[in-house]
Amino acid sequence: MVSSPSHGAIEKKHWWLTNKKIVDMYVKDARSLIASQQPTNISSAINLLDAALALSPRYETAMELKASSLLHLKRYKEVADMLQDYIPSVKISSDYSSSSSSSSSSSSLSDNSQPLARERVKLLSTGGDSPDRSERSIRCFSVSDLKKRVMAGLNKNRDREGQWRYLILGQACCHLGLMEDAMALLQTGKRLASAAFRRESVCWSDDSFTFSGINNQQTCPSDSESICNLLSHIKLLLRRKTAAIAAMEAGLYTESIRHFSKIVDGRRGAPQSFLAECYMHRATAYQSSGRIAEAIADCNRTLALDPSCIEALTTRASLFKSIECFTDSLHDLEHLKLLYNSILRDRKLPGPVWKRQSFGYHEIPGNLCSIATKIQELKQRVASGEFENVDYYALMGLRRGCSRSELERSYLLLTLRHKPDKSTNFIDRCEFSDEQDIDSVKERARMQSLLLYRLIQKGYTMLTRNLMEEETSDKHRKKASAAALQEAIKHDEQKQSSKCVNQVEKKNAFQGVFCRDLAVVGNLLSQTRFNRPIQVKYEGLSC
Repeated sequence: MVSSPSHGAIEKKHWWLTNKKIVDMYVKDARSLIASQQPTNISSAINLLDAALALSPRYETAMELKASSLLHLKRYKEVADMLQDYIPSVKISSDYSSSSSSSSSSSSLSDNSQPLARERVKLLSTGGDSPDRSERSIRCFSVSDLKKRVMAGLNKNRDREGQWRYLILGQACCHLGLMEDAMALLQTGKRLASAAFRRESVCWSDDSFTFSGINNQQTCPSDSESICNLLSHIKLLLRRKTAAIAAMEAGLYTESIRHFSKIVDGRRGAPQSFLAECYMHRATAYQSSGRIAEAIADCNRTLALDPSCIEALTTRASLFKSIECFTDSLHDLEHLKLLYNSILRDRKLPGPVWKRQSFGYHEIPGNLCSIATKIQELKQRVASGEFENVDYYALMGLRRGCSRSELERSYLLLTLRHKPDKSTNFIDRCEFSDEQDIDSVKERARMQSLLLYRLIQKGYTMLTRNLMEEETSDKHRKKASAAALQEAIKHDEQKQSSKCVNQVEKKNAFQGVFCRDLAVVGNLLSQTRFNRPIQVKYEGLSC
């Protein structure tokens, strides 16, 4: 690093010139180091640029070189922290907060005062406003008009110098998961770059198109092509996310799950925070469709990528409570309470300023009160012994009274999806802003997947035991009913046989009469073939 010279031997009236020379020297050395494209040299160049910005904080060239160097080293968070004032979402939130505060303060003023209008989001200054065409009129020479035109030209030149913010910050926001901001920044930067190129090409003469100029512009098409590819990928992800959210709001949960699965299971990876957000939305869709195990698994993936995600902890606690797994639900609520207390202690939301949050700081006291109530209720239910009555049917997506084949099929699908060995496969499709986070993410994902897998195993064991008991009781019940049916059949057969015997006796009985006719007696004997007794019904006869 170039050491700054001592200021004692230099006249005081030329101190600004000395600082300018030092800054130019730092920038020149940094350019030479950056040209080598080696990480160690680029890190040294960043140190030189920090020293230059310490002397001249608004030096545009040093800021551009530092931002591009950080982007080359994949230190996207530092780029966002450096240029956070130019992120559209941060600008909108700050404008909204300032407008709300100004509106609350101006409510006590008189009605004649005009309300303050919200300023439009401007990443860079757009120069002086052109006068309205309808107000054009013949007027004399004006010094103020000349001053406006000069300032507009200066602002235009300044905007041309500051266009690098759009492209560099847009790429950093894309890798940080701020897709909407990245699309707005990259589109604006691409449009301004093409407009500047058209303006310059119009001003060029035929003699200015030399081979040297062409060679200097050879790197532009490759950069623009990479930016176009990145922009198309961002638009595809946002289009699928919008379609999935619209389907979920319309009640088409299967369609929403399909769209989110295209994002998280795509061939091309996505940023860490964007994937965490998509997993959280898909967990909500799974919960609405009644697939509890898949919803818990997506909450686990979200918490592995973002351990301080309030929405994931809240959703997982409600899922555990819905299947009456009160101990795990109580654990998540306690963790949520600790996060809220840490936010109140630090007096700021977790993460950097540009990180998106699903809640506001003013909502935390009310959320803490509701969480305390839920924790007290769950503790009472656990103390009464209700923690053992887990609804494993709801966990595995089965109906009560299901068959063994349905249980085996559901268990096979859940074990294949949520096996601990496959719990870290989603990390391969994730783009991390910091490579040091990969090991911790894998460890969290493996531990949480192991807990869910054990819960599924326990559920399968309990449901199998219940089914075996039900099958045994059904067998005994069938045996008893079969024995009772046999007894009833035997009883009916006996009654039927006795009835038939009585009918035969009545049919073959002959009414005995006092008869002296030998022909009749012979006929009766011939019917019985002389070897069978004749059934005779005797009746009293009157003389």
